[in-house]
Amino acid sequence: MKRKALWQFATLCLSIYVSGWNDGTIGPLLPRLQAVYNVGYAVVSLIFVVSCIGSIVGSCTYLYLTDRLGFGTVTSASVMVAYCLEAGAVPFPVFVVSYFFNGFGTAYLNAGSNAFLASLSVGNASTRMGILHALYGLGAMCSPLISTQFANLPRWSFVYLTHLGISFLNGLMQIAVFRFKSQEECFQEIGQPPPMEDSEGWLERYKKIFKLRCVHLMALFAFTYVGHEVTVGSWIVTYIINERHGGPNSGYISSGFFGGLMLGRVALLWFSKLVGERRVVFIYILAVVGLELVVWLVPNLYAGAVSVCFVGFFLGPVYPILMNHCGRVLPPELISGAIGWIACWGAAGAAVFPFVTGAIASKAGIVSLLPVLVSMMGLLLTVWLCVPNSRC
Repeated sequence: MKRKALWQFATLCLSIYVSGWNDGTIGPLLPRLQAVYNVGYAVVSLIFVVSCIGSIVGSCTYLYLTDRLGFGTVTSASVMVAYCLEAGAVPFPVFVVSYFFNGFGTAYLNAGSNAFLASLSVGNASTRMGILHALYGLGAMCSPLISTQFANLPRWSFVYLTHLGISFLNGLMQIAVFRFKSQEECFQEIGQPPPMEDSEGWLERYKKIFKLRCVHLMALFAFTYVGHEVTVGSWIVTYIINERHGGPNSGYISSGFFGGLMLGRVALLWFSKLVGERRVVFIYILAVVGLELVVWLVPNLYAGAVSVCFVGFFLGPVYPILMNHCGRVLPPELISGAIGWIACWGAAGAAVFPFVTGAIASKAGIVSLLPVLVSMMGLLLTVWLCVPNSRC
């Protein structure tokens, strides 16, 4: 059972790694996409809109299918379809549509992985959640290293072939470990009693979920947090190139951001436990605001690059803390479905905020990026003040 539990956790980590790899790719490629397809900030941001639609569909699919199907083999296939289209440098409308499959697959994997792990009651939950999301940061850190190189090559779209290989490996792992089994069956394999379920069925369960005010507050928090994270990863390279006169290797700054994200989710575990996970979120948010003010107000390339890395470092632990908090304050029988709903909003934020940022930049210029990010962190702080600290 211990060996089986280890393989299950490793597969979840690979799924989150693939999700991070997908999210970290687009930032260094945005300037090249604008040049190749001759589009502006607002038009290229349609990628995020279509990805948002796919994310919502993927998360809602998980809400309905949770505990019915096994993990994301089908969704891995969805991501691979997207990468096949993108690798061919298809016309821009088709390229945009392909991001629907990206959003669908990664949202389903995210929702399923977080809900599965948050429902477990064995071992050190906060450590496992921190490691899981550190693997997201690792994937998002590695992909800009690859995409920055391809962004400067004639065959820039071939970067998606590397993504295709990683997604194929993830699909094989999903088949080998979960074998299309339900979440309840996977829990039984490792000796973990499945969460209690209501006899009324899934519809009544979600009616109960939607009546909980704390669920909607945490969904808004996830919406804003993930939106902020992906906005930084997507647009910071363009900001550095245009406003700080960075060269063609500016894409590595995106890797620095996600590398900080990965490191913070592991290195700050002890600090989060020492201070208390609810209180420490306020410290992390204020630290991020201070660092973003440095990027905004200090016109120095190197100071900005270092500050962006530390933004990722302090921002990283916040999302795993949110997932752990869900496990503590939500009724056990509602955890899986509620986290699916919260992850749905997180996936929507990952598309909405980058699109809004691109739309604002088309009018005011990319210089508007940092004011938008600081405003988002202010909203995040306000929402966390309202999130309850006791069982809903």
